[in-house]
Amino acid sequence: MHTPRDAVSVKEFRVKSTTPPPELGSAIAHAIKSGSQIDLMAVGAGAINQAVKSIPIAQSFVSSFGTSLTEEIRFFRSKSPEGEILGIAIRVMGS
Repeated sequence: MHTPRDAVSVKEFRVKSTTPPPELGSAIAHAIKSGSQIDLMAVGAGAINQAVKSIPIAQSFVSSFGTSLTEEIRFFRSKSPEGEILGIAIRVMGS
């Protein structure tokens, strides 16, 4: 049975260039296992790199209980004291 997209819990993880991919991958896997979707929010090349590296790590964790991951990538805008910034949001979903 599929749950309507609106009814699924979405957790937002803000990723920095210093975020360890193994820890982020583990957090993604735990959230997916509990039925949530994840939005990885990253601004800057280093943060985007860490976010992308965490996804195959999460996939290795969730594959042990028969789940695969899919991703949707989009831009997001956010306000900061310096003005508007543009970042990458990666929605990670289990299937």
